[in-house]
Amino acid sequence: MILLCSTSDIPPNSSKGFNLEGQPNLFVVNKAGSYYAYENSCPHLGVNLEWQADQFLDSTSTLIMCAMHGALFTLDKGFCVSGPCSGQHLKALHIEIKDDSIYLVIDQKIDESKT
Repeated sequence: MILLCSTSDIPPNSSKGFNLEGQPNLFVVNKAGSYYAYENSCPHLGVNLEWQADQFLDSTSTLIMCAMHGALFTLDKGFCVSGPCSGQHLKALHIEIKDDSIYLVIDQKIDESKT
């Protein structure tokens, strides 16, 4: 496991990006105290999603938004509800919360078809 940050580093309804050596770029979303992690790659073109550092959410903080084409994804499942990749998913990553810290679990991706 790799320590990403403290849970307090990602306030409710916000996000934070991470660039870890040897790992894909990723980000974590806090949806009202529940945390979700995804690879930072739009399924449409494979570009990074954020428009500036740690800004992965739309203006209402209710959806993840791709800055390139405006695709919108649900926070809890990474499912694209609008845009050129409609019906596709972000690649979910497995994280664990222990002692108010968020850890990335290596070599364990979540099967998006089961979420």
